[in-house]
Amino acid sequence: MHPVGLPAASVVRILQLPSWRVHCEAHNDPFRIWNNSVRMPNTSSIWVVTDGRAGNERQALALAHALSDATPRVWRINARAPWRWLSPRRMPGSTNAFGDEFRRALRNPPNIVVGCGRQAALATRLLRDAGARSVQILDPRIDPRHWDAVVVPEHDSLRGDNVITTQGSLHAVDADWLERARAQQPLLGELASPRTLLLVGGPIANAPLDAAWWRTTAEQLRVLHQHESGSLSICGSQRTPEWLVRAARDDLRDIPGTRWFNADDGENLYAGLLAWADRIIVSPDSVNMLSEVTATTADVRIASPELARGRHAAFLQQIIARGRATAMDDSISDIPAIPLAELQRVALEVRALIA
Repeated sequence: MHPVGLPAASVVRILQLPSWRVHCEAHNDPFRIWNNSVRMPNTSSIWVVTDGRAGNERQALALAHALSDATPRVWRINARAPWRWLSPRRMPGSTNAFGDEFRRALRNPPNIVVGCGRQAALATRLLRDAGARSVQILDPRIDPRHWDAVVVPEHDSLRGDNVITTQGSLHAVDADWLERARAQQPLLGELASPRTLLLVGGPIANAPLDAAWWRTTAEQLRVLHQHESGSLSICGSQRTPEWLVRAARDDLRDIPGTRWFNADDGENLYAGLLAWADRIIVSPDSVNMLSEVTATTADVRIASPELARGRHAAFLQQIIARGRATAMDDSISDIPAIPLAELQRVALEVRALIA
């Protein structure tokens, strides 16, 4: 780790930027970078390509906005058979994999394309062959040399000269984002303090949330509320199953706070709840949600992290080991939280690779 807090590999990439002079001041400031009018990557046009899954699109959009002031063109693609089966490997006729509109678009590629997910990886590879600078988020499962930059979580095994690692998933949450969210949803700040927020995802193979998990979590929430009162808000995701939505609404209905699970509950309150929370409790199934909440200053807890397996378990252990989250219990923390935010560092490294 470099003295200013960046990994050594990050420092090397930044120092290799052909167009920027890097200066580190002596007062624990981060790197300050000035453009010395030497050529930087052209970011006047940028595309985002994903399979349309919310978590993938949020990551790609966050990085695209960090790389360019241009409004990205968003593609939600779905590869046809047989190309889908072997994506992102190229086969004869791969330019036809995503339909006529995308095939025609390959004739006029953007300066930069950012993709996320394995299906998008074929599209970003094709766009690189057409002349775009190509950035792929998440392991494409083949040699990363087919892209200009590949961004993966540390708990994945992929490494290479053009591979950038992150502690979790990419997102736009930072101090400015949180301030805007509080300004846009000020009434949430009137909830009784301390304001506890429960974020619930849904069962997956690596974190099989079930009724027993919910009963344990609900009981722990009751104990916390008995200790300190305050409010409890609950926010679901697109993956939250109906049985869990019903249980979350019914079992804790006597604890004051707000509930949001889908459009039937009105305006999406996720951003405001995140910004106003004093404590955030997260189900162990979502790397994306946990990555976003650790970028706040809230006390972060994971509801039954021992339930997680595989790469999810590795990520949770990593965050806990770094002291940014703990397992959910009935204790009260007074340890100041240091936000984990990596987007600007990743964007800086990507620029170094695509310059």
